[in-house]
Amino acid sequence: MSTADNKALVQRFYEEVLNQKNLAALDQFVAPNAVNHTVPAGFPQGPSQFLGLHLNAFPDLQVTVEDLVADGDKVVARVSYRGTHQGAIRGIPPTGKPITGMAINILRIANGQIVEHWGLADRLSTLQQLGVVPTPGPVS
Repeated sequence: MSTADNKALVQRFYEEVLNQKNLAALDQFVAPNAVNHTVPAGFPQGPSQFLGLHLNAFPDLQVTVEDLVADGDKVVARVSYRGTHQGAIRGIPPTGKPITGMAINILRIANGQIVEHWGLADRLSTLQQLGVVPTPGPVS
């Protein structure tokens, strides 16, 4: 696949799986033996379980792809996300609070599917928005 094809696949993944909440389409985008190198300890390792957990906690989650950069078989996606905390996650009961954040994801594509993922999301800001981690006061 070309880098343009790989970028289009990643864009469709965010739209169809996350924004449309279509976990049934996951098999079209993610290989059965895909490896997610960034799943936190204690979280489900399978893509449908991992994404399902987040979609349950934030059922109105919307992801906006801000940038896509591709080189060879890798696509880097800079995304913003927003949602409302309506389900438990990581032992945090639903707060009803809205969150916004940013993430960077690196996805390796092979044979038209995502086969590896590395990512970094702004989890500290999310926890602060949920009120479970204090926000620092002004600098003196």
